[in-house]
Amino acid sequence: MHDLQRAATECLRIRPRFAYLSPFLKQSKAVAWDYLRNAMAPVRAIGASAHETELRVDYPNGGQVRLYGADNPDALRGIYLDGIVLDEYADMDPRVWRRSQSEQHWFSLMLKASETGLIAESELALARRDLSEDQYAQEFECSFDAAIVGSYYGKLMARAEQDQRIAPVPYDPAALVWTSWDLGIRDATAIWFAQVIGREIRIIDYYEASGVDLGHYVREIGARPYVYAGHIVPHDAQAKELGTGKSRLEVLQSLGLKNISIAPLHRVEDGINAVRVFLPKCWFDAKKCARGIDALKLYRAEYDDKLQALRPSRCTTGPRTRPTRSAT
Repeated sequence: MHDLQRAATECLRIRPRFAYLSPFLKQSKAVAWDYLRNAMAPVRAIGASAHETELRVDYPNGGQVRLYGADNPDALRGIYLDGIVLDEYADMDPRVWRRSQSEQHWFSLMLKASETGLIAESELALARRDLSEDQYAQEFECSFDAAIVGSYYGKLMARAEQDQRIAPVPYDPAALVWTSWDLGIRDATAIWFAQVIGREIRIIDYYEASGVDLGHYVREIGARPYVYAGHIVPHDAQAKELGTGKSRLEVLQSLGLKNISIAPLHRVEDGINAVRVFLPKCWFDAKKCARGIDALKLYRAEYDDKLQALRPSRCTTGPRTRPTRSAT
């Protein structure tokens, strides 16, 4: 909070904007608001003001520090920021953060507890005793390879990265492309693009959107340079909507999508096991499939804080990040 305030008061840009972001807005208020108000105490005398309803502090130079939550990523569209702190971003929808290690003009710094000496070794020893290996690696060693607690595919995706199966995977014009769909109604629809070459399954592309009609997805597919073998949609695509009397399968067919196959109906547990067998055969294009790769890593069982145990019957992928049935 002090760093954000210092930046907001010293930045030479016009109306500089800085922010603190955690997975939930209520969490941001509980964790950071008191610290931000305390930080502004020395500058209150020269005109700094706090606005609790908006979780915002304004400074005399026009600078501002504001708290946000990642539980509604679309609400963050269009805002201007000169700097931001993201807290617990592994629990956020990947749409709210960018890849600072791969993009020009971004700075990234990794500070591991084992290297900084900021936390006493005796305290680290207690943490190792009380946490699992993956939890300790995440919390203290900045590990992005450690599987998220309850993750179904985290370790398999980490292995794919170690084996360099998440890399540039070009489209091979000599092979046909299959698409596999997860048709959302109230949330995102996801489409995977794959080629089967020998024993390899090459996942060459991924597309996701929400709030658009089925024609949008058919046009997206048609705009790509791929030659298609067929399209696999989930079993519930056959269900007819009360308003139109048509199923989404019929709508897709009427829009000109050909060679549509219906995925068999199965239990969630069976689908998860099928993906576990499937993933070691897959190669993912790191750039085009980045959003889908993040969703696979985040697909996890819900954790019950009261029982201190995973709930096997339900699944979650974090804020607004759905599990994709198309992966099965």
